[in-house]
Parts: sequence; structure tokens; C-alpha cells
Amino acid sequence: MPNFKYKARDKYSKSVSGVIVAVSSAEAVKKLQDMGYIPISVEVSREPGAEKFLNKFQRVRPEELNAFTRQLYSLQKAGLPILSSLEAISQQTKNRYFKLVIERISSSIRGGLSLSTALKEYPKIFDGVYTSMIKAAESGGSMVNILERLTGLIEQDIDTRSRIKAATRYPMLAFFVLCAGFLIVVTFVIPRFAVIYSQFNTALPLPTRILIGINFIIQKFWYIMIVVIIGAVYGFRQFIKSPAGRAIWDNFKLKIPILGPLVTMLVMSRFARITAILMKSGVPILEVFDLVANTSGNVIISRAIENIKGSVAQGRGISEPMKVNSLFPPIVVQMVSVGEQTGKVDELLLNVADYYDRESGYMIKNLSTYVEPILIFVLATMVLVMALAIFLPMWNLIRLFRPS
Repeated sequence: MPNFKYKARDKYSKSVSGVIVAVSSAEAVKKLQDMGYIPISVEVSREPGAEKFLNKFQRVRPEELNAFTRQLYSLQKAGLPILSSLEAISQQTKNRYFKLVIERISSSIRGGLSLSTALKEYPKIFDGVYTSMIKAAESGGSMVNILERLTGLIEQDIDTRSRIKAATRYPMLAFFVLCAGFLIVVTFVIPRFAVIYSQFNTALPLPTRILIGINFIIQKFWYIMIVVIIGAVYGFRQFIKSPAGRAIWDNFKLKIPILGPLVTMLVMSRFARITAILMKSGVPILEVFDLVANTSGNVIISRAIENIKGSVAQGRGISEPMKVNSLFPPIVVQMVSVGEQTGKVDELLLNVADYYDRESGYMIKNLSTYVEPILIFVLATMVLVMALAIFLPMWNLIRLFRPS
């Protein structure tokens, strides 16, 4: 819905202004009158073209969203009204774009919208899980508890990302350094050797010819290589945006050695934890599965969740479709089955999430150990090729000049 700037007077004839969200200007006028204001002017609020374009590239980091949620939780726990809380958080927010978003949310609430409805205007920042939990909090009057659960959920995601980055930092750094060294050798070292070798009527070894060929391609056709790389990246992104391509790519991510089991554990942990938290927050069960399926980030797992939703809609429970899906280990299915029998599905799902967190944590901790043999093999192969390309011709030349 569009935003409307308004100027009005309250019942004491005091001038007020702000932004209100409405379908049309007529509805905006009606909302102002319902709030006890006398409208003076109402017009569509339009962002400048440059600002609107730049906002498309603005991002709010998970750490900033977590800080916002944590501060809102603390202020709500202290008993401050929601508008006062948002104004206080806005003044402390350093991200200019996020500061602007919070101010607009405040204006929308002043215009008569609920907090959850105002948050839905910014789905790139506040996803469906976030807004649904806030909506449940507004309905049940448990805003403090819901915000506390949201902070725990966001912090769990941040912690997982940081552990993965820490585990993969060294292998990626080593690989990129070697690639840079390989390009330097091919671009600057090999051409000089090629000039020397060309003065002698002797055949060059295969590794040397390969590197000379790579150097020739880089020097003569570098612009074509850039176009090919950009085209390949663009084509790949378009491929994984299509339904069939997305399914193939997501299935590949689950099947790839080492990383596949880790991706599965992380996604399933998120599924179990979000489902449990949404159920504890009072969100209807079918809506819970819709939200979790849409935010799982993997088409294959989304389909499995959709099957669970269909089973629940038919009254067959959660554990039945999990039994026939290889994504769910028997121990997880058993825990969910016990939860259904005891009426504590949310608590058992949290235990499932903890189980996956422990397993994924162990894999992340040992990720560098798993990747190290592959990395050593790749590095050794590249070093061997470069060494053979440089030293084999030198040995040939030594034999050529050796007195017979």
C-alpha cells in the first residue's frame, strides 16, 4: 500500500503532520478522521528517484536486526509503549536505511496500522516468520515472550553463520592465494621462459606447453573470457531461478559429499526450531508449515514440509509422512511421534533442533579436517604442474649443452 503525507489539526487545533498507509487518499482521509484529526492536505509520499534506486541495494545485516529485536524486547519488558520504543531505537540506529525504515514503521503505526502489518511492508528485513510471530504476540498479549524467542532464533542463525565462516576461512584463503600465484606464474614467469626456450630447437614438455597456451589465451582473449564468465554466472543464476533448475540445484546441495549432510542438518534444525517456536507462540499449525516451507531455503525440504502439512490437514499427524522420507533419521521420527502422543510436540521439536545443532556443530568444528585432504590434493596438483612446466625445459637445456 502507498504512503500518504498528511497535514491536519487535532481537536485542540494543534497542527500535526506525518505519514499514513492507505489504499487511496479517500481512505487516508477517513483514517485521519477516525483518529480525531481534521485533514488539511493529503498527498502521495514519493521517494526521490535516486533514493528509491539506492534503497534497492540497501541491506540490514542479521546483527542489526538482532540488535533491533533485543532493544525492542528490553523496552517492552520495561513497559514502554511501542511507539516510544521505536523512536528510542531509531535514535540509536547507525544504519541510515534501517533508521529510515524504523521511522516509517512508526509513522504507519501512528496512521492506524498494527506493528505486524507495518513490518510486512519490508519483507526483505522482516520475513514471514518474524511478522507472524509479532502478529501472534499482538493477538495473545505476549509481546515480551515472543520478542525473546525471536532474539534467540536470530542469534542461533548468526552463531551458525559465524562458525561456518570461521571453519572455511583458512581453506578458502589458501586456495585463493595459490590461484593468485598460479596467475602470476602464467602471466609473468612463463612468457620469459618461453622466449628463452624459443631460441633452441627443442620440443617443450607438455606441462610447459599447457601453461604457455593458457598465457596466450589470457593475453589475447581476456575480454572474451570475461564475457564468458559473466554469461556463465548469469545463465546459472537464471537456471536456478526456474522451478526445475532450482530443484536440481537444491538436490545437488543435499547430495554433495561433506557439505550435503551439513546443509541437510542446518536446514532441518531451522525447520524444527522455527516450527516449535511458532507453535509455542500460538500460530495456527497449518500456517506454521506454510511459513516454514517458504523460509526453508531448499525446494526439496520444502516439498517434504508440504507433505507433512498435507498429513496434518488430513488428521494423520506429523510423524507419519516423516517416516517415509529419508531426510528424517529414525531417532527424529521417534521423538516427534512421542511428542504427538504426549501432546508436547513443540518441546520435542526443540529437542530435535538441539539434536541437529549438536551434529552440525560437530561437523562444522571438523569441517577444515574434512576439506583439508581435498585442498592438499588440489594444491599439490597445481604446484606440481607449475614446477614441471618450469624445471623440465631447464633439464632439457642442461642435457642439450652437456658435452658429449
